[in-house]
Amino acid sequence: MTPDDALALYNAGPKVVIKILCDLSNTVESQKEQITLLEAKVARLSKNSSNSGKRPSSDDITKPNKKKKKSTRKIGGQPGHKKHERPLFSDKEIDKVHSYILPACPDCKGEVAIMDGKPRVIQQVELIEVPLSREEHRSYPVWCQTCLKTHYMPFPPDVYKEGLFKERLTSLIAYMKNVLHASFSTIRKYIRDVLGEKISRGYLRKVICKVSRSLEAPYNELLNRLPLETVVNLDETGHKENGDKFWTWVFKADLYVLFKIDKSRGSKVLIDVLGKEFNGVLGCDYFSAYRKYMNDFNVSIQFCIAHLIRDIRFLTTLKDRETKVYGQKLLDEVKNMFKVIHNRKSMTSETFTSALEYAKEQIIAAALSNVPSKLNKNGKEEKREAQNMANRFRRHGKAYFEFITTPGIDPTNNVAEQAIRFVVIDRHVTQGTRSEKGRQSNERLWTVIATCSLQGRSAFNFILEAVKAFFCDQPPPSLLPDSS
Repeated sequence: MTPDDALALYNAGPKVVIKILCDLSNTVESQKEQITLLEAKVARLSKNSSNSGKRPSSDDITKPNKKKKKSTRKIGGQPGHKKHERPLFSDKEIDKVHSYILPACPDCKGEVAIMDGKPRVIQQVELIEVPLSREEHRSYPVWCQTCLKTHYMPFPPDVYKEGLFKERLTSLIAYMKNVLHASFSTIRKYIRDVLGEKISRGYLRKVICKVSRSLEAPYNELLNRLPLETVVNLDETGHKENGDKFWTWVFKADLYVLFKIDKSRGSKVLIDVLGKEFNGVLGCDYFSAYRKYMNDFNVSIQFCIAHLIRDIRFLTTLKDRETKVYGQKLLDEVKNMFKVIHNRKSMTSETFTSALEYAKEQIIAAALSNVPSKLNKNGKEEKREAQNMANRFRRHGKAYFEFITTPGIDPTNNVAEQAIRFVVIDRHVTQGTRSEKGRQSNERLWTVIATCSLQGRSAFNFILEAVKAFFCDQPPPSLLPDSS
């Protein structure tokens, strides 16, 4: 509007001026609402793994990383670093010995005498040229003069169960499939090029099913024990089956890890696995299924404070100044609590507990006091992010501090997230499963892999023990260290 336009408007009289001003005011208010909505939308779109519960793989990898300062540290071992040397094989582990003895002195060519000292040693390992042992079982026909029939002696039951691949090769395929994340095509190439044997993808699937059946009892033993645990950490991640959406759930106990693949991502899975009378404490994130299970069956929960920090950090990225100040104050109080946790060794037990209780009170006070709020003309809350955080503390604030009074509880859910990490890698490589049997195989093998890793055991050796027991109709091994 030019000065002449403004003067003409002024001379038009009060009614015209009032109408124009009211129209402009309505336009400004409407644009303010649009700006607020757009800012909220931009904030939601800017969420990533550092300021929300989103997984790191969903982050925008096209964003340029900040240039890091070039390290002055030299490549290789650092001064003072302890040298690592592989221990020598024992005499029992050596298959062949090559001896070297000088026939004469290399300097003067004189006669030499063999001494009793220790020899210098270089040890080597090599694949044998044909790493497979091929066997054939033959049952010859016999003629019965009495019944006038031809008979064959039955093969041993374990031979029928084994099929083409015996126990060690069967276990190796399962190990490659689930521990090394190899596809069936990759395993076929390995068996063809390295082992010198051709095999079909369908037979590899049958081999995995045999291994799955051998692990049924060890898996069910853990499944039946889970409802009796005092502390269980949980997490879930997506799983695909023929294009359908499933969910892989992980249950991390003190001595073992169990996986469950289900169509549901709701509290139904928790009821199926843990039951309605679970008396322990669950460590998890703030996902709605856990809250429903908590409310419906009065279950104690330790919500992950690491997830909370990321959600609070999101508040500090918003444009609204009051919300940003609120989020920063709350974030500072949470950081103060972690300072107490990190200084635990320098405190007595009583002092540490007292300091944690004080930090808890300060966090709750910061979450519930001076919460930004503003209603628009329609009565809708414009600062709902801050209000949502305050409501979270009103409803479930105490569930973030269960670790203070319950021994063995971690304030974060990192142990469950770490346990499920290799499954995410497997999902990207294998593209999921195709049937219920495939899901069962993954559940059982992943359970063995994660549990053996937790206990410092060899996953391959456990699979081999289970397969041997299955082929010979013997009791299977246990994944519980106190009963093996």
